[in-house]
Amino acid sequence: MDDKRTIDLVLEGGGVKGIALVGAATALVENGYSFARIGGSSAGAMVGAIMAAMQHANEPFSRVDDIMRTIDYMAFLDRRPGARFLKWWPRGADAWGALFHLGAHPGRHMEDWTRGVLADLGVKNFGDLAFDDPGSALPPGQSYRLVITASDLSRQRAMFLPWDLAAHGKDPDEYSVARAVRASAAIPFLFEPVRLKSKYGMLTLADGSLLRSYPIEIFDRNDGKPSRWPTLGVRLSSPAGERAKAKPVTSPVSLLTNLIKTTVDSTQVRHVSDPAAIDRSIFAKPKGVRWTDFDLTTEQRTSLFEAGHQAATTWVAKHPAGPQASEPVHTQ
Repeated sequence: MDDKRTIDLVLEGGGVKGIALVGAATALVENGYSFARIGGSSAGAMVGAIMAAMQHANEPFSRVDDIMRTIDYMAFLDRRPGARFLKWWPRGADAWGALFHLGAHPGRHMEDWTRGVLADLGVKNFGDLAFDDPGSALPPGQSYRLVITASDLSRQRAMFLPWDLAAHGKDPDEYSVARAVRASAAIPFLFEPVRLKSKYGMLTLADGSLLRSYPIEIFDRNDGKPSRWPTLGVRLSSPAGERAKAKPVTSPVSLLTNLIKTTVDSTQVRHVSDPAAIDRSIFAKPKGVRWTDFDLTTEQRTSLFEAGHQAATTWVAKHPAGPQASEPVHTQ
């Protein structure tokens, strides 16, 4: 690898705004950067999984943009068979799903879509993304090109997939990447959480953004040795919503839904404020789109991509020699 242009990439969660992550990554690739490992949460997990699979298949990076721009996000809002009786009352169907299944939507379409895209690229389980990584501070059992965060609601802690699976009696190499993506993107009450049978009991995995929206330090060394290459991250967080149209809260269901959305939005804005993290972050900050705007127009998709692309292009222009050794970019 050309260490000068090799980086570990970390992608923040942000719902449909994840298209901006693709724009930023595309700009980095256009400027000669390559990604040794990718970490991500929620939307960052989905984008990161597709990117890692592209590299696995030696496919041109431009295909990531093609895939993300053509996602039918509205199809992700699938319904269970029983909800057909409430087709005339969508809010009632949402409440029924949240009450009996902990999520208005089962999330099957999201998982099936992700599984299909990855399968076309030769990736099914995390074992397909394992690689020999001499010189890493990580143990061999954690050498994967992709790491995804999820929130373990049963034990109130963050999980790193596939790293943490062995501790729960699971074979990391055999765990579905699409399943991990779905767990990381399971927005509370909107999508049904993912269940994982563990030696500690049945785990309930939900949106990685709840606890680790932006795991910028995930690949940092802890053995005191010099870094081999830096970590860079792409953030979507911004004081979004100041121009958003007000949506009155008029019922217990909308109160609960908006409470969750507000909480998750706030964690994405304030999750990482450490100057060391800021120094190695690209801020895409797309405007005019909320992370749950599933009915994106073509113009909005283009705007999201361009916001990320411009942010990364500006970062590269300010760092023509790449990250400097004096910057806090130590990685495993």
